[in-house]
Amino acid sequence: MPKGTIMDIRKVQQALNDKGFNPGLIDGVMGPKTEFAIVQFKQSIGLRARPYLGPITLSKLFGKTVKHSPSGRYVRDGVPWVNELGRHLGLHERTNYKTLSDWLRSDGATLGDPRKWPWCGDAMQTAIRLTLPNEPWPGRVGLNPYLARNWLSFGVKCKMAYGAMIVIWRGKRNGSSGHIATVVGYDPKRKRVRIRGGNQSNRISDTWVSEHRVLGYRKPSTWKKELPPVPIMNSRGAVVSTNEA
Repeated sequence: MPKGTIMDIRKVQQALNDKGFNPGLIDGVMGPKTEFAIVQFKQSIGLRARPYLGPITLSKLFGKTVKHSPSGRYVRDGVPWVNELGRHLGLHERTNYKTLSDWLRSDGATLGDPRKWPWCGDAMQTAIRLTLPNEPWPGRVGLNPYLARNWLSFGVKCKMAYGAMIVIWRGKRNGSSGHIATVVGYDPKRKRVRIRGGNQSNRISDTWVSEHRVLGYRKPSTWKKELPPVPIMNSRGAVVSTNEA
């Protein structure tokens, strides 16, 4: 395991392979085969079968206590709304309807049935309300947090960082459609951002988007700590989302 702030996915893949769980190529890319290998490994040790690498899974995988590092599924503790979303990775709007709906309603506000309505804003609002209950909701985002572009009035403006809310356009840059998620990684070579959010392939998940789609980055106004630097990742061969729904 590396001592730096970025998890070496190659080491994760090698450890999975050594234990008999095939992650595909040892290439440093968190792709579908690697995620499936993580799920299989977690099932084998009695953990909840999700493609999420927390400290318990890492300690089992590497045989020692491992701290989180700021790299999406394999993050250290410290950015609570990212961790809150991470706890629910994989929940699908139909397959896991009750569990997902119960979570979306747990903050006291919800858009409604996630099977019928785009719920990326609902998921982000829930993650923020549960972890930062004193965060104010001014302007347009206070009136309608379910419209993704309204999140450009949330909190305060910031640069790309781990845990920053990312607002991206969908369809047309100057249109009304968009998506809201949070940043968990960046590939500077290919200009792609790894994002975690709801209503991504109809579930809470991580995916890649092109940086040219970004409208802005925001962070909660009540979060006085500096957000961690965005982890540098390799998205070679990864699927890049163009329509997160």
